[in-house]
Amino acid sequence: MGRKRVIDQQAVLDAAERVVGRDGAANLTIDAVAREAGVNKASVLYDHKSKQALVEAVVDRAFERDNAHHAGIEQRLGDIKDRPIRGRIVAASEPPPEEFRAVALNLSAALALDAGLRSKMQENQARTIARIEQTSPSPRGALLAYLALEGLKFLEHLDFHHFTREERDKVLREINWLVTATPGESDLPDVKAG
Repeated sequence: MGRKRVIDQQAVLDAAERVVGRDGAANLTIDAVAREAGVNKASVLYDHKSKQALVEAVVDRAFERDNAHHAGIEQRLGDIKDRPIRGRIVAASEPPPEEFRAVALNLSAALALDAGLRSKMQENQARTIARIEQTSPSPRGALLAYLALEGLKFLEHLDFHHFTREERDKVLREINWLVTATPGESDLPDVKAG
């Protein structure tokens, strides 16, 4: 009878996330994660057969956490219209923690460079957008609100721009206003080449 495994895989993924935040996903190694987790390399390889599998596990867990976080907020909102988009706006009311920014930046780079990881992001985004549009009386307004919200989060998570708390709250109120907007079609300005 073999020994019982006692390696906490969440602790290994926590360690991998710290390595990604510090060194970047491209520089993540099984050895670095093992050192960070305080386990041997074989313990990491037991569940994650390669560096790529480990990065995928970190990305999958990030999606699961994000989706669970938003689902929890939606539940607290109760039975209101536009719950998926309103929940995301409420979730964004707190800026991302400082320690998460480096992880978000480095995971975003990994998503951009790896077609398989990018596909996971595309599927997650497609499900989110479909759900927002299907549950909103003004699907276009809700979609525009989502796009504006993701733009705000993109700027902050990737450390490109930070709003003051007051300005950020104002932007979120305006994004919330967009949810029920009924945009009309308008032609783009005619720009002549050259």
